[in-house]
Amino acid sequence: MLYPEIFQTLEQARWSLATDVPWERFERDRLSEEQAQTLKMNAITEWSALPATEMFLRDNRADSDFSAFMSVWFYEEQKHALVLLEYLRRFRPDLLPTEEELHAVRFDFDPAPPLETLMLHFCGELRLTQWYRRAAEWHQEPVIQHIYDLIAKDEARHGGAYLRYMRQAIEREGDGARSAFARVGVLMASGRGGRALHPTNLHVARAQFPNDTVQSRLPDPGWLERWLDEQIHFDESCERRVVGAILRNLSILFDQPLETVRDLSRYRRHLAATAGVAAAAT
Repeated sequence: MLYPEIFQTLEQARWSLATDVPWERFERDRLSEEQAQTLKMNAITEWSALPATEMFLRDNRADSDFSAFMSVWFYEEQKHALVLLEYLRRFRPDLLPTEEELHAVRFDFDPAPPLETLMLHFCGELRLTQWYRRAAEWHQEPVIQHIYDLIAKDEARHGGAYLRYMRQAIEREGDGARSAFARVGVLMASGRGGRALHPTNLHVARAQFPNDTVQSRLPDPGWLERWLDEQIHFDESCERRVVGAILRNLSILFDQPLETVRDLSRYRRHLAATAGVAAAAT
């Protein structure tokens, strides 16, 4: 069981909303209107950990270890929303999201294979880590810079926890787990239409299409692309860091040299062919 050790590791790194955020250092003239608007959208997006947790618990009923870990992940992700809400409450109360705006991102996701979802969120944590680092650089106001640095470090630790569960899945399920991780890895490292993929901008509820992404339910559904492209300038070099991290971790996990997405795609096809031969022989 991984949960007790992961709990202890995250507990030791946990920061306090009351004592580890330097609220007294706020500099009003260093927060622009444009920047403040993005904080509202990020707060609502972080609130979507609620439906994601409901999905994880539903689809992982057979795995009490991972489900217990969700208690820690959910707590820390909701604290990300809370610290951004507190920032707005203190310094821009006119932009504080309403309860209705927060509740709008809580909707039922379609059931999905647990291993694919695990890999999807692992990649999401890697990408969020880099997004928030860039956000900290884009902002000039010292308190929100500090907050984004705290959140980025949390997301990196969450990625490490997901990776441990991925390693456990390979030990238990072998090539079945490798295939699931490689399939989603190709998707998340390749992008789609030049768009960086993250769990919050993927369609997750067929019956509600096209209003079935977290981003589509925000007060400003188009904010994420503008935030990435025009504000924090998450450019190709930044994306290469994310893709490189995905490939490095999968290389270690699979014990395979994976330097490019093409290498990963080739390995995925190899696993599929091996599974086909095995099925034909039975």
